[in-house]
Amino acid sequence: MNSVSSGIAKLFNKTNSSKLSIKIHYLFFSNSSLEKPISHSFFTLENFDASLKHCNHLHSLKKLHACINTYGFDCNIFLGSELINLYANFGFLIESRWIFRRIINNNLSLWNSVVVGYFRAGHFDEVLKVYSDLRRQKIGVHSSAITFSLKSCIELGSLDFGRGIHVDVFKFGLKSDPFVGSSMIGMYSKHGDIEDASKVFDEITDRDLVAYTSMITGYAQVGDHRAYEAFSVARCMQKEGLDPNRITLVSLLQVATHLRALEHGQAIHGYAIRRGIGCLDEVFETSLMDMYGKCGILNKPTTIFGKMSTKTVGSWNALIAGHLQLGDPFEAVTLFFLMIKENQKPDLITLANGILGCANLELLRQGKSIHGYIVRNHVQLDVVATTALIDMYMKCYHVKTARQIFAIIEEKDVILFNVMMAGYIQNGLAFEAVEAFSKMVGTGLKPNPSSILSVISALGDLKNTLGGKCAHGYVLRHGFESNIDIANLVIYMYAKSGSIEQAKQVFNKVKYKDLVSFTSMMMGYVNNGHADEAVTLFQLMQREKLNPDSVTLICLLRAFALLGCLDLVKEIHAHVLRVHMEKEIPIINSLLTSYSKCGKLKFARDLFQSMDELCLASWNTMIAAYGMHGNCLEALQLFNQMKNENIMPDGSTFMAILSACSHSGLVEEGLNVFRSMKEEYSLTPIEEHYGCMVDLLSRAGQLEEAYDLLKCLPLKQSGSGLGALLAACRVHGNTKMGEVIGRRLLDLEPRNPSAYGLVSNMYAGDEKWNEVAEIRAMAKEKGLKRTTGYSLIELEKQVQSNLFKVKFTVN
Repeated sequence: MNSVSSGIAKLFNKTNSSKLSIKIHYLFFSNSSLEKPISHSFFTLENFDASLKHCNHLHSLKKLHACINTYGFDCNIFLGSELINLYANFGFLIESRWIFRRIINNNLSLWNSVVVGYFRAGHFDEVLKVYSDLRRQKIGVHSSAITFSLKSCIELGSLDFGRGIHVDVFKFGLKSDPFVGSSMIGMYSKHGDIEDASKVFDEITDRDLVAYTSMITGYAQVGDHRAYEAFSVARCMQKEGLDPNRITLVSLLQVATHLRALEHGQAIHGYAIRRGIGCLDEVFETSLMDMYGKCGILNKPTTIFGKMSTKTVGSWNALIAGHLQLGDPFEAVTLFFLMIKENQKPDLITLANGILGCANLELLRQGKSIHGYIVRNHVQLDVVATTALIDMYMKCYHVKTARQIFAIIEEKDVILFNVMMAGYIQNGLAFEAVEAFSKMVGTGLKPNPSSILSVISALGDLKNTLGGKCAHGYVLRHGFESNIDIANLVIYMYAKSGSIEQAKQVFNKVKYKDLVSFTSMMMGYVNNGHADEAVTLFQLMQREKLNPDSVTLICLLRAFALLGCLDLVKEIHAHVLRVHMEKEIPIINSLLTSYSKCGKLKFARDLFQSMDELCLASWNTMIAAYGMHGNCLEALQLFNQMKNENIMPDGSTFMAILSACSHSGLVEEGLNVFRSMKEEYSLTPIEEHYGCMVDLLSRAGQLEEAYDLLKCLPLKQSGSGLGALLAACRVHGNTKMGEVIGRRLLDLEPRNPSAYGLVSNMYAGDEKWNEVAEIRAMAKEKGLKRTTGYSLIELEKQVQSNLFKVKFTVN
């Protein structure tokens, strides 16, 4: 008897759950019989309660439940509520509900216990069901049930249910309760309704630290200008004699981070140092690093990081993200691989940042190594990391791999489609970008402004006027026309496709025009031969007090070059020097081109030789300038200088050299340069290069050789070469070849008026007037008109300068 009593006593006193399970099994489920019956005094409420508190195995729980039922405690509210919560913790909701139905009564404590238990077990749906049942009982409601029900609404995103609970708060007079109020503030702010959250805060009569912190956290989640109110709430809290704790300061740091409010962030940091708050707290220190990094002060996060005794994944993430934020992807990637080297396991944020760094630097090898790490470790990527991976492959020109990753993603969002569209455009696949947009809309996803920008950009690249009009219609129907970025891109799209009148209409309807609006319209005018309109528009832009940037100045230089306005080119040059833009290579290259087109080769040469830094475009521009003026030998010398300085030429370099050779009639030199493209530099000639060579050979009278060279090209890419050869046939009187070339050219470009003009002139030179009349009739029938040629002469420089009255002022 004593031994059995001792065993039972140990059953309820032992805290080790595995030993408890063994003893219960022995006493109540063993086939062995006891010599004497066990005393019921050992199975008390207190002993069962103690056993339940230390029960952490489902098997043990079920045995304890059986004991409780056997000894008549099955309807005990106290033990029943514990069983309900334990079963919920193990995920056995059916058993939990069954017990609840057996012991249900009007005791609010039981209901509260169940609500709290279900919440802690993560069964938020069940919390709301129990709350609804409680309201149907009409026995009142306790603040704790409301608090945890509101928290469940936050987790489930059930704002409507939460509003219903808010009504109950009013009914039961709990609106001044700080815990209930804090939960309601959290619910409203989580759903972006900061105004209602503020009203709830104002109704709390006895505000404590939790209530103030909830309101500050709510403003931190807003992320716009209204977040400044968080600092006002913090000041009120201090006036009430309440000091911020670590959680309060972390929320205030989040506000400072969103608003890029460095001074406020520094004040919070100073307060924390004075009060000794968060000195060794990883969350607080990481928030500090994030704040300084996003406010552009990168030395501070590095200092904080260096002093941290334990560097967590969060702190590494903050430092890496800070470098990415400030445009230093190289350091971000270096830190990423240093973290891996120190055996710190990256999370999804780390992986996304590492991939983004590789994408910005176009580091395909390193990006692939991160992808390999993900595959080897079976990491389940979220949508952010997956999007970063696709972006990396697109920026590294591995479109096929990006497509494969995109294809296996089941739930695609708008951002993912946007990245794909941007990648297609970057890789010159504008048609695929338009297809991706159509697919996105077809799946029911609503395009955002970035989606619209991508598809309009793609249609502009395709010069698809009809598709562009469709996209413009979509913009108008869905209210995107007020977005200045979209309006500017619509202007650019129409201008690029030659629809200058439509571009002008869109431009005139833009209410608040910015610098990009004017520059886009100016570029449209210049590209479509309306240089004078571009200059007039620049004058209007200056009246609007907008300062030109480098793109605007380049556009204006192109206009002046087309108009032959040398004095105005000089004025731009002077303006560039005054505003210290002489180090901007694209502007200097444009000045080189403008001076050479205005006949001032010496000015261009002097400017080129004065440049501290030369890029490939600078060399190409100067070579083209020499060629334009017939100085082929100087162009070849400059090309040889490039080779001596180990500067690798590109396709544009060879275009400029071949064009120079063509204008100077240097056939042998041109052929040598053409052969070196493939033999020395492994560059494949394109249509323009073949066109230059055909022109070079044709001018030298080598028509057969030129025709043989044309045969190396696909028919669709031989338009410019055929035109040059046809003109040469007329000059050299080779009508027979000219007729063959003419037929090919008209078949290839039936809508090109210049092609009809070339064929007509050839027949006229051979006095075949019937054929001339036939060709002209064909062109007239198709409604084709040749662009009228014109020449510019400079008369009375002063009059011309006064015509435009261009002045450069910095506002």
